[in-house]
Parts: sequence; C-alpha cells; structure tokens
Amino acid sequence: MESVKISSLELENVKRIKAVQVVPTENGLTIIGGNNGQGKTSVLDAIAWALGGDRYRPSAPTRDGSVIPPRIRLELSNGLTVERSGKNSALKVSDPTGQRAGQQLLNSFVEELALNLPKFMNASGKEKADTLLKIIGVGDQLAALEQQEKLIYNQRHSIGQIADQKRKYAKEMPFYPDVPGKPISAVELIQRQQAILAQNGENQRKRDQVERIKFQKASCAQVVQSLEEKLAEARRNLEQAAADLEIANMDAMDLQDESTAQIEADLQNIEAINIKVRANCDREKAEQEAEGYAAQYDGLTADLEQIRRQKYDLLNGAQLPLEGLSVEDGELTYHGKKWDTMSGSDQLRVSTAIVRALNPQCGFVLLDKLEQMDLRTLQEFGTWLQAEGLQAIATRVSTGGECQIIIEDGQVAGVDEPPALPQGKQWQKGVF
Repeated sequence: MESVKISSLELENVKRIKAVQVVPTENGLTIIGGNNGQGKTSVLDAIAWALGGDRYRPSAPTRDGSVIPPRIRLELSNGLTVERSGKNSALKVSDPTGQRAGQQLLNSFVEELALNLPKFMNASGKEKADTLLKIIGVGDQLAALEQQEKLIYNQRHSIGQIADQKRKYAKEMPFYPDVPGKPISAVELIQRQQAILAQNGENQRKRDQVERIKFQKASCAQVVQSLEEKLAEARRNLEQAAADLEIANMDAMDLQDESTAQIEADLQNIEAINIKVRANCDREKAEQEAEGYAAQYDGLTADLEQIRRQKYDLLNGAQLPLEGLSVEDGELTYHGKKWDTMSGSDQLRVSTAIVRALNPQCGFVLLDKLEQMDLRTLQEFGTWLQAEGLQAIATRVSTGGECQIIIEDGQVAGVDEPPALPQGKQWQKGVF
C-alpha cells in the first residue's frame, strides 16, 4: 500500500497564522522559512492538530486579535480531505465520494511520532533502542543475549580480579632456590645417622681386633721363647696369627669413618629448612591457582565474543529501516555512533527512517527548527528523503533561497491576498 502524504494545506487564524496556503513537495523536503515569531511553527502545529486530534490542540488556537475561529483544511494523497473549522473546530474527514469518517481512520495511517518527532529525539537511548527493536521484532532475543552477556562479563570480571590477586600474592611471597623441593623428614635423617654410627662401630670392632691379634702374637712369641717344648705348636700359632694379622690389616687398611656432622646440623636446622620448603610450595600453589583463573578468564572471554557475534548476526539479519542502524549495549547507534555523538542531520535521518518504519502508511514527517543544518547538509537530507519516497515539511529560521515558502506576519511573503480556495469559492477574510 502506497504511503499517505499531504497534498495541500490551507490555514486561517491558527495561532500566529492569518492565512496560508501550501502545496508541499510530494517526495523530499519542503522548508517553511521566515524570521522568529512570524508563524512558521504554527503551520506545523496546525497540521498536527488536524491529523492527530485534540491532544495536539493548542492551548490558544485562535490568532490574537481575531474573532474568527481557526480554519484548517488538508488534502491527502489518498483522496481524503481533513478539515477543522467553526467555533468548536470540529473534525471533518471526507473522501471524494462524500463519505465521512473520523479520527480513528486518521490514526490508522498517521504515525504519532511523525507529528511529534521531538518526542522520539528527546527519548532516552534505551527508549530509542527499544523502538528500533520493536520495528525489527528481535527485542526479546536481543534482551536475552544481552542478559547472558552481562552475566558472563560480570563473572569474567570477578575471575580476572581473583587471578590478579593470586599473581600479586604469589609475587609477594618469599622464595628460596637453595632448598629441597619437599620438606625434610627427621626420621629419615635419624635413620641415616644410625646407619653411619653402626658402620663406624663395625669399623672400630675391626680395629680392636687388630690390637687383639697383635697382643696374641706377642704372647705366642713369649710362649715360644719360654716353652721350647711347645715350639712347634707355638710356630703354628704364630704362623696362623701372622696370617690372621695380614688379613685383618688388609680389611682395616681402606676403612674411612664417615662424619655425621652434616646430618646433626640438618637435624638442628630441619624446621628452618622446612619453613622455606613450605613457602616455596605455597608460592607454586598460588601461581598454579593464578594460571587456573587466567584460563577461566580466557574461556569466559571466548563466551563473550560468541554472544556478541550472535547479537551481530541477529541484528545484521534483521531488516533495518536504515543502513548502519544497530543496537549496542542497549542503545541505538548509527554507523557505530551513539545518539549524543551523531550530527544533527544524522539524528534527523535516523528519526525520520524509524518513524516511517513504525507505520509505513505514513509517508510524511513534520520537522521544526532546521537551522541546525548547513545548506549542504540540508540538500543531502532532501536528496535522501526523495530517494526514500518520504515527504518532510520543516521550518527554518531563514529567508534564503533554500526555503520554498517564507512566512511574514502570519502569511506567505509576497502574496498580497491568498489565492482562491477550492470548491469554487473566492477567498474572503472571515468567510468560509
């Protein structure tokens, strides 16, 4: 269905307007210019009142100094004629066949924000984003992903803090490179000491044996000298003793006693050493824990990236009213810029596109105070409207050539008398 636009409008005695007749451009930008206080905004207010109903009725609709009630007449591209006139400014909607309708019919194709664009432009970032998500129908899905993203982000943040704390704690802990990798056992040291003492005892026994055999040899020599009769036996004993002595000397020759001094020192220092060993173990454990938390952090980062890809794919796959529009962190963005960093022209472009998307049947939008745009930007905006098949009726504090109509003192500049109104009647002040 083709969108509805404003074909023409006629106004009398509305706010600051004396009498104005306008035929807006079908597609593109129609600028109503003039100095301040001449009635430009009154034109937009009259259109909003005519199409939007009594909620847009001005608090003082009749022009100051006039006793004639306001009169508004709009012709729409769908053939409808919308009028407000008379003492009560009653609404009259009729089609070319003469059939009448009311506000409900207008509401079906007139988007509220097209009449009140500042309502959208002044909304919060979240409200703008919600409006866009409503249009593309992915609000619930995106909200679920963003909730999941926030949960994982907070979890990752906590894990990262713990990992940092563990690393700092490990670095502050003492480390002793010259101690064993595990605590020393006192039992083991005592066993080693006892083994050495036993071996030393055996060595001493063998030394005592040497002395005993030496004594035995001497005794045998005395027996040989004193007892000739026992010479033969003594010689045998002597020979045997000499043999035994030789063997004993050979056994004792290479014996070396091992000192237990180091073990005794270790026993005395065992607790001091074990304190250092345990300190090294604690530091190693802290470093391992830090590495574990770092691995968890990396895993959560991967989860976040996946969720963000899902969000991008969700928005990228949706049919957006304007290329470059998106929702990031719950706020509307245009080419990556949030609302407060957009140019004034981009804000208008985004707003207009979203308003049209809210109700595609509404082919127009009212824009007040376009003096924020320079002439080049104004031209670009108008070209974009034409390409989009949109109609914009705007005001601008200017009397330059960019304005299609100039309002002075409540009427079109350069027109001494308003043109004849339709229906075969000649325009006369106060006569309808």
